[in-house]
Amino acid sequence: MSAYSTAYQALTTGRALRPHEAAKVLSDLQRETGEELANAVEQQLDGKFRRTDTDTDGAFRKKRLHYGASMRVINAFRVLAQAPRPTTPNSPTRSTS
Repeated sequence: MSAYSTAYQALTTGRALRPHEAAKVLSDLQRETGEELANAVEQQLDGKFRRTDTDTDGAFRKKRLHYGASMRVINAFRVLAQAPRPTTPNSPTRSTS
């Protein structure tokens, strides 16, 4: 089941999720959304930086450089989407000083 379906069912069933269940649903949703976004952008970039008949060798080298830089950004985005989020524990004794 996709993260979207799980999140939708969790929102529409009327049953409150426990904190760890909600965190897992949100984490899965973030991971899936990030991967889908990265894939869509990668497809757009692939078409944009293809060699055309009118490209000179220099123009194509520039396109390759731009494509490589763009893919590094997309891959960094994928890593961020997959990374677990640190949780901050609820501190029962907060300092007020």
